Amino acid sequence: MSNSKILIITQNFYPEIGSHANRMSNLFQLLQEDGYDVSVLTTEPSYPNKHLYDDKKFWNDNTLDDASEIHRIKVKDRKYALNMLNRLIHYLEISIKMLFFVLFSKNKYDVVLVTTPAIFIAFVGVIAKFRYRAKFILDVRDLWPESLKGVGVFNKKMIINFFSLLEIYLYKKANHIIINSVGFKDYILKKAKINPNKITYIPNAARLYELQPTYRFHKKFRVIYTGNIGLAQDVEFLKSLVRKLDKNHILITIVGYGQKKNELQRFIKENKLNNATFVNPTTREECLKLNSEHDVGVLSLNNSDVFDTVLPGKLIDYMTSGLPVVAAVSGYSKEIILKYKTGFVSEKRDAYEIVKFILLLKSSPDLREKTANNAIDLIKDHFIWEKNIKKLTSLLKAEDLIAEPVPLLNQIDKDIRL
Repeated sequence: MSNSKILIITQNFYPEIGSHANRMSNLFQLLQEDGYDVSVLTTEPSYPNKHLYDDKKFWNDNTLDDASEIHRIKVKDRKYALNMLNRLIHYLEISIKMLFFVLFSKNKYDVVLVTTPAIFIAFVGVIAKFRYRAKFILDVRDLWPESLKGVGVFNKKMIINFFSLLEIYLYKKANHIIINSVGFKDYILKKAKINPNKITYIPNAARLYELQPTYRFHKKFRVIYTGNIGLAQDVEFLKSLVRKLDKNHILITIVGYGQKKNELQRFIKENKLNNATFVNPTTREECLKLNSEHDVGVLSLNNSDVFDTVLPGKLIDYMTSGLPVVAAVSGYSKEIILKYKTGFVSEKRDAYEIVKFILLLKSSPDLREKTANNAIDLIKDHFIWEKNIKKLTSLLKAEDLIAEPVPLLNQIDKDIRL
């Protein structure tokens, strides 16, 4: 079935930064390399902001820059991150424009793969399933709307319950569900009461060429934090961490963006903390190189239960770069780090405890090297895209994914009555 036509529907895609876009870009490229006819329906790059991609350095993959199979829709440049209503309007605008593509496209697809969040875009995938009489694979990257509650910005019970019903509908309508964290499986099974065999774990991963061979020693000991600085990352913890690192004369590089970045920058400036250096968001290639020039990677998530289920992309990136990880997390991320001895964890999210771990690594080069090489070995064994893509290609060949040719309007009418 390697000549099957596949449509990937995703809000985030190359050249955007972040694990979401990286995941979808790798799926697109590797499926094409495996002989599948793959197209992508996505937006113009806008995460974390549209103007970032005026810099040509982000457009650094010739195989993707001019690919005719990539269909991009234009959306208004809203500052949606600061307002939940604006964000919902933004998602709706994207979904409606994607829906028009699906309804009026003359192409025929055998498989539609849609990634969440947001839930509205996933519903475009349901329509596409019936429109093309295709298999529908749902890629779950975040538990939405649970993650809304997790960051504490949207707790309207009636609306959350409505979104939860839509979420269950999606799980039931998918021919198969892909999850990027093992922690999602029990939640989905409990919520949707579906067959466990309908769920496959395919984590975020690294490409073979990105993997560091071994840990590198550096003349100057430095810590790095990369990625989003938003509601999920606990900016108060990061403030406390930078202050305590400064007292212990530990340098930290912050390659960050997000809703709380300016607040963290102001705090550092007002408190005259000279140990912190901010670097603007950059390409994945440059970010991995920057990681490898440091000695420890820092990870933090707030203590909401929903984040116990996630496996952050930056954790994979740190380990790919050969970095020991010191993390303020709990749940699945904690289990991975401790089980494979790739770093240290403060489940209490105590900045003082985190700094103690960092000082331990600084004082013990042998421990640092062993921990970093454990991380590289873990990536090599479990988090390589060239290996993990085989799970998806096996899934695409499975007979039980073949969708029945049900007329679109009849099926929607039936679902509504049920």
